[in-house]
Amino acid sequence: MSEEERIDIVEGVDEDGNRLLLRVNRYFYYNGEEYVLLSDDVEENNVEEVSHYVMKVVPDEEEEGMEDFVPVEDDLMDKLVDAAMAVFEDEDDDEE
Repeated sequence: MSEEERIDIVEGVDEDGNRLLLRVNRYFYYNGEEYVLLSDDVEENNVEEVSHYVMKVVPDEEEEGMEDFVPVEDDLMDKLVDAAMAVFEDEDDDEE
């Protein structure tokens, strides 16, 4: 599997304590801060609607080279998802 084909998966827990697997789609910057766009389309369970999430990227203080994903407020999340999707659509258009 090539580097481009590799899929990064993050495991977490939702607010109800359920296991949640998220695909790391892309990293991006917004107002000088680094964020990551995640989606819940990891498992082959025919998800009807894909949900997107954005988390802030914070360097892990204990493990060098590692990072933590920190949730953002809901109102900021909506802005970040919209911004990320717009940027990535523009990038995809440029590649064609």
